[in-house]
Amino acid sequence: MTSLKLATVFFTVALLFVFVNAEDPYKFFEWNVTYGAIHPVSSAVAQQVIMINGQFPGPDIHAVTNDNLIINVFNNLDEPFLLSWNGILQRRNSWQDGVYGTTCPIPPGKNWTYTLQVKDQIGSFFYYPSLSFHKAAGGFGGIRILSRPRIPVPFPDPAGDHTLLIGDWYNLNHTRLRSILENKKLPNPSDIFINGKKTTPTSNAVTFMAEQGKTYRFRISNVGLQTSLNFRIQGHKMKLVEVEGTHTVQTMYSSLDVHVGQSYSVLVTADQPPSTYYMVVSSRFTTKILTATGHFTYTTSNGQIAGPVPGGSYHYGMINTTRTIRLQSIAAQVNKKQRYALNSVSFVPADTPLKLADHYKISGVFRLGSISDNPTGGGVYTDTSVMAASFRDFIEIIFENTENVVQSYHIDGYSFFVVGMDGGLWSPSTRAQYNLRDAVARCTVQVYPKSWTAIYVGLDNVGMWNIRSENWVRQYLGQQFYLRVYSPVESIRDEYPIPRNARLCGRATGRHTRPL
Repeated sequence: MTSLKLATVFFTVALLFVFVNAEDPYKFFEWNVTYGAIHPVSSAVAQQVIMINGQFPGPDIHAVTNDNLIINVFNNLDEPFLLSWNGILQRRNSWQDGVYGTTCPIPPGKNWTYTLQVKDQIGSFFYYPSLSFHKAAGGFGGIRILSRPRIPVPFPDPAGDHTLLIGDWYNLNHTRLRSILENKKLPNPSDIFINGKKTTPTSNAVTFMAEQGKTYRFRISNVGLQTSLNFRIQGHKMKLVEVEGTHTVQTMYSSLDVHVGQSYSVLVTADQPPSTYYMVVSSRFTTKILTATGHFTYTTSNGQIAGPVPGGSYHYGMINTTRTIRLQSIAAQVNKKQRYALNSVSFVPADTPLKLADHYKISGVFRLGSISDNPTGGGVYTDTSVMAASFRDFIEIIFENTENVVQSYHIDGYSFFVVGMDGGLWSPSTRAQYNLRDAVARCTVQVYPKSWTAIYVGLDNVGMWNIRSENWVRQYLGQQFYLRVYSPVESIRDEYPIPRNARLCGRATGRHTRPL
């Protein structure tokens, strides 16, 4: 074992003594991030993708609630790199969130060890690269968190548990796409993929085997850049049982829309005549319909295809909100370049991660209040937008979409209750139609064209948290900001101290973390 790896092992074990209770298991991962040339869309020309341990998509993370995950990431790319963990709440630990507002990038040829706990979570999530439009090249993978054996879930154990990563795909690499975005809009995607493959009814099909009468779980995540997708299995119903860590009212669907950044779990029973059935993913709200297919094949099938491709929680409604935030999306030109904004502010990264600037009290990196609680009606401008919020407040956020596209928003560090959505602009009178009884708690929500979506969220997690569009073009070009949830006590009761292995960059270079 090399001295670097030995140091990493000793270091991570030391971290565990600080953060890990003896009864909470921990799992070690060592990931090498590299470029690879493969044929992800069955084209004649190989395309450069981002691989983890030689895999595209990257390896699944299988964990049990409260497990501690020690993930040592070696960056063998030619650019700085970060991974973020979509839907993992990072309780008291925004240091590990893996977005540029909280974490210094891993330089080329270097490594960094994430130390995170999947505290009190179960369900279906995914990880992805958060910098430099790397998400367009891969580097993503599934996360499944199971409940402890003594904690029941509201359905029997399935006969199989499968991850389905679906998304749009471009036949240009991420550096080319990035350069296009500097001057004009992206072209339309070229394909749709299932688990990294562009599959057709006759070739390269992703196949899942099923035994007659048994039930299977599919964890479906849209890890693409900007396209809403519809998922269905020919001739079979799907029972929705979980959304981003929340067990839902169990409802049957023949097809399911999965918007960008969203994750769902469905149960599918092999209750049809033995055959091979198509699994179909197709684009939604697009002029040209893109489609990919997989196979759901019974073990007793004769190999024939069945037919043609077929076209809860605490009672949040009783809690008074202390603040209302209305976030209105805007698309505009700034200095003759396309930008996207919320409440007129188009986010630009600072030279130092905001979490580090806040911790070391470095002035001039950001200012609180640089984004308004309400639409301003003014023109779009750029700023490092940060909104102040108080620990333990219970707030209402309304996402307003005045454009003719589907939008999708995510909040790091939190699950929130989706209490309402409707067409037009939001007004206080629309609260009369809110669902204050049994709304779904999740971390990513869609906003339909020329519509609004309202959520309630309890700010019980101190930190610097990214609120962003999951449409990655919009995110990259400014449709995001940071919510600084602050506790004046500044106690380890509310937030972990800075990690001893924290990378320090920008104006935080040369500072000290904590003694080993």
